[in-house]
Amino acid sequence: MTRIDDIFQKPKAKALIAYITVGYPSIEATKEVVPLLVESGCDIVELGIPFSDPLADGATIQKASFCALQNGITPKRCLELAQQLRQEVNIPLVFMTYYNPVFKYGIEKFCYDSAVIGVNGIIVPDLPPDEGSELEAISHKQGLDLIYLLAPTSTEERIEMVARKSRGFIYLVSVTGVTGVRESLTTNLDELVARVKRKTSKPICVGFGISTRQQAGQIARVADGVIVGSQIIQLMQAEDDFTSVCSFVKELRQALDRAQSS
Repeated sequence: MTRIDDIFQKPKAKALIAYITVGYPSIEATKEVVPLLVESGCDIVELGIPFSDPLADGATIQKASFCALQNGITPKRCLELAQQLRQEVNIPLVFMTYYNPVFKYGIEKFCYDSAVIGVNGIIVPDLPPDEGSELEAISHKQGLDLIYLLAPTSTEERIEMVARKSRGFIYLVSVTGVTGVRESLTTNLDELVARVKRKTSKPICVGFGISTRQQAGQIARVADGVIVGSQIIQLMQAEDDFTSVCSFVKELRQALDRAQSS
């Protein structure tokens, strides 16, 4: 059992997962906001390693990645910051990045360095599960959970493959397209989650486009976790003390707790 597995062990547990881009809007902001996210009710934090061509991300995270790169953020710097954060927070930390930075850093070295500093998982949205055997083997050897994504358009064959290969949880994309704030989510979300649950007992966490407590509550009624990124990053742009970020995350936590108790 891994540290991420532990999050989902409580009956009807609903995990709140926050995404931030490391180094956006500054390195100091990353150091400050992660402990605040934990205090406000997050169960897992995804640390986005910026990349120059983030194909799965919408305008908000693309802008954040560009700014972070301008701030001199590299995979090595992300590892250093994650190591510092691990001294302050006890929840699972997960790197979210693209395959190119991992490959360039060195797959074995990246997984080893991540595990040594206390990172618990990796999400690589542009790595298909049928091409991930090398990273799977190396990450598993280091005790890291490699988390795969599913989309509303995923075939039954792809669902079965991800259900078999993904560790920690399955990342279910709520809409076709890229990350970003949306006014509404896929209307057949219940059916989409049910399709995946028929193939696996692994936790299913839904992300992409979630920006309100109502949407979070809707998802938590059928899924095991909710992933929020773009809205948090937008709120981080607005102020230095992250009051709005904390208030928003607390609202999400309350929505998930209500879904858990219902």
